[in-house]
Amino acid sequence: MMSQAFPKLLSSQIAFDIARTIREGFDKHYRLFRQASQDARRYFERGQWTVAQQAARERIDYYDRRVQECVQLLEDEYDPAELTDQVWRESKLHYIGMLSGHKQPELAETFFNSVSCNILHRSYFHNEFIFVRPVVSTEYIETDEPQPTYRVYYPAADGMHFTLKRIVTNFQLDAKFANLSRDATMVQARLQPFFGDELAPNAQFHVLSSLFFRNKGAYIVGKAINGDNELPFVIPILHNRHGELVLDTILLEKEHIVVLFSFTRAYFLVDMEVPSAYVQFLRTILPRKPRSEIYTILGLQKQGKTLFYRDYLQHLKHSSDLFESAPGIRGLVMLVFTLPSFPYVFKVIKDFYPAPKDTTRAQIKEKYLLVKHHDRVGRMADTLEYSNVAFPRARFAEELVAELKKHAPSLVEEDGDQLIIRHLYIERRMVPLNMWLSNAEQAGKEAEIEHGIVEYGNAIKDLVAANIFPGDMLYKNFGVTRHKRVVFYDYDEIEYVSDCVFRTIPEPRNEEDEMSSEPWYPIGKHDVFPEQFGKFLLGNAKIRKFFMQHHADLLTAAWWQARQKRILDGVVEDVFPYPQSVRFCYQSTVAPALPSLETSK
Repeated sequence: MMSQAFPKLLSSQIAFDIARTIREGFDKHYRLFRQASQDARRYFERGQWTVAQQAARERIDYYDRRVQECVQLLEDEYDPAELTDQVWRESKLHYIGMLSGHKQPELAETFFNSVSCNILHRSYFHNEFIFVRPVVSTEYIETDEPQPTYRVYYPAADGMHFTLKRIVTNFQLDAKFANLSRDATMVQARLQPFFGDELAPNAQFHVLSSLFFRNKGAYIVGKAINGDNELPFVIPILHNRHGELVLDTILLEKEHIVVLFSFTRAYFLVDMEVPSAYVQFLRTILPRKPRSEIYTILGLQKQGKTLFYRDYLQHLKHSSDLFESAPGIRGLVMLVFTLPSFPYVFKVIKDFYPAPKDTTRAQIKEKYLLVKHHDRVGRMADTLEYSNVAFPRARFAEELVAELKKHAPSLVEEDGDQLIIRHLYIERRMVPLNMWLSNAEQAGKEAEIEHGIVEYGNAIKDLVAANIFPGDMLYKNFGVTRHKRVVFYDYDEIEYVSDCVFRTIPEPRNEEDEMSSEPWYPIGKHDVFPEQFGKFLLGNAKIRKFFMQHHADLLTAAWWQARQKRILDGVVEDVFPYPQSVRFCYQSTVAPALPSLETSK
């Protein structure tokens, strides 16, 4: 007998047309998405860094634009009365049929959800009208393109050095290598301990067929196999100061590869016909990273959001602890809560902001959107933005509910056994830097204090290289990741460095000026006085010692002015996603963009 979930006859032409419109909308989106990745290759070959950054930012909005196009088409074509429950049920069934043989079925399902949820009321979000769980399998999807998802190379047959060169040349980059033979020799030397003196009969390399582009680098991603052992690796390709290509290093340490694919970095541009196959491959070299984060770092952030939310719902079913306020100093703008057993925090914008904060919810959302579109250079946490999230009311501590209703009443609604939050951000949980430093001092661990301050200053300098001024530089606005990297996560006061005016405090004109408790000189809206940072940051003697030892330049207007000038001159700085110590010694510096190739869009 046919299940009641399936109608005996899919008879609605409207339902079929809706399904076709949504699938065509997705196919258009993914076609443009892939084109952006193909363009990234050309920008890399030509050294067009500014154009590449702009294209990467624009790609982030592709998905929402295609969703809105689809919604507009459907709303223009059909009267709301025509979109009955039966029509939506049939549309989903037609859509499933249209995904037979599709190369990106999981992404297409998410696109269907996005369009549907823009039209339907939230009460429909968790029933048969949308894909609450995936329906079409992504197992063993094969590409139709000439090249497979990954290529296999056998060094025993052709020799290790020749094989390494062939791995690189098979990508057929339209740019000259400075000395590929020399670079391959250095890569071979790093791989020697893994392969030993004799190659196992099954010795081979598995290398993904598309390069990973981000900022000023292209990355070869693969793994080496020798006997029963596997070794993931990433080889960055960069331009040297002469505009020639070089292999900058080979990343073999697990931590270096994990940080390269961190949630604190901009999304890669990768040309993938079958994205699920890339995710499956990457999970073999990043086994602890959830699929949601892998999809996100590949630029498929909507799929990442979908998988994250499914993981979150699954976690709720298998846990019993209560949501509670996050530890740390309470913020003036955000109310932050967490589920102790879940490694994320939930951030809600408050309705009211006490002095000295002068902002609005719209302005705060713009700041978070700026970060989403910007190069995060490993120093700003990515955020997942959600609307109308239903939480189980019974899982909330009463104190937290009272706090939410007090500080964000416009965003909180109780609906039966659910607590609805109309808008929130979700971020990876970190240890606030102020707590890290305090704990280190209490434990007498000066090395950890020094590490925290060195990382703090490096984080600020990396942000400045990406044209970001943090605004509020207090330690409480920075977090420490599990890899002990310091990351900025409070965005309501960020500005572009290029928009700031960095000044030195003028000398007092007389004794009255010197004794005045208020500034006697005019201060503009964008004025910044770096020499004042010490008043807020260096009250602790140990912290001051390490700060002045490593980052005293941050207290001078001259340092900030010099960095600002480079930004205004159009220099795209190098911010390496791996330590300088692992780079090949001959490649001490990388050139800025080639002036003759910095063309307009």
